[in-house]
Amino acid sequence: MKQVSIQDLKAQLSAAVVEAESGRTIIVTRHNEPVAQLGPARPQHIHQGKSVGTGRIRPALRRGTKGRYLIALVEDRGTG
Repeated sequence: MKQVSIQDLKAQLSAAVVEAESGRTIIVTRHNEPVAQLGPARPQHIHQGKSVGTGRIRPALRRGTKGRYLIALVEDRGTG
């Protein structure tokens, strides 16, 4: 098991995630004391509903906005 400080983990997070994906467990330390564990996700921790990929995709808005979102966007940006 590899140990890495929080500071080193911040600097090399992508590499640590690649190691975790490959099945390796990494112990995260603060002042040389273990505080967390980074490892591969187990299937029981990844939930995917039974109907994923079986339904139709519907638009979030059933009716057109007729440009109302543009007014809000211009007001928010302070332009116009």
